[in-house]
Amino acid sequence: MNQRTLAILAALGATTIYALNHTIAKGVMPNFVQPFGFIMLRVTGAALLFRIFSILGPKQKIEKRDWGRLVVCSIFGMVINMLAFFKGLQLSTPINSSVLVTVTPIIVVILSSLLIREKITWQKASGILMGFVGALLLILMGSEIRQDAPNIPLGNTLLIVNATAYGTYLILVKKLIEKYHPFTLMKWLFTIAVVINFPITFNEVAAIQWSLIPPQAYAAIAFVIIGTTFLTYLFNVFALTQLKASSVSAFTYLQPLIGILFALGTGKDSLNTIKIMAAFLVLAGVYLASRRPTRVKV
Repeated sequence: MNQRTLAILAALGATTIYALNHTIAKGVMPNFVQPFGFIMLRVTGAALLFRIFSILGPKQKIEKRDWGRLVVCSIFGMVINMLAFFKGLQLSTPINSSVLVTVTPIIVVILSSLLIREKITWQKASGILMGFVGALLLILMGSEIRQDAPNIPLGNTLLIVNATAYGTYLILVKKLIEKYHPFTLMKWLFTIAVVINFPITFNEVAAIQWSLIPPQAYAAIAFVIIGTTFLTYLFNVFALTQLKASSVSAFTYLQPLIGILFALGTGKDSLNTIKIMAAFLVLAGVYLASRRPTRVKV
């Protein structure tokens, strides 16, 4: 099996884990762990795991000129991205989050145009517009009266912030991935994230009543730390060694399908006309924005 095939399987594995996470993490918040407290558990657990596994990789030192980019990548990929996603998920629903996360490829296209001067064609522009119409439809009209989703419009807005931050991270981290081993890179990115997230998340971590958490909630927390954090970031950073950032982000197409089926199968969410329309617009927009233009043969 060649490296490119392994990269595709890694990206697919990360997407599947992320899709399940929408429902699994939602089941723990906020009754057992508040969203910001959850983030501290994620980054601390991942930092420890990457430090342990980094023993298996080469011994590398981060060059002085790369520390600035490393800190910025950590802020976008492990601070803003994670905090916005988990708070948005707590306020919104698993289906909304699995749909809105698919705007990441659109964000990557826009940021690629701004940061690396990649041309936006009429096809990509149409896709961007369609995707954001779908996202706005969920934000403005996707509200429901649900005890476990107290502020869906705000939650959906935070999920867009999450997609924007993650899209920025995918573009900025590409240069570092070309230079450093995944274990070295992730070890430092998550260590920096622990330091930055600590003052933001401390109160919610201190409020966790560990003795009251049932076994199934502990299992969900372990899934989020090991699966959604350690494995997905490892899978994605490996995928980026062989694939473009836009290609890796395009695997989020599958998240609504897997996420919606899992949420419906476990009885944690339901579909309505607005969600179906919004999902169609977002996915169609992402397809147009990410699709390579066909070359006319002459």
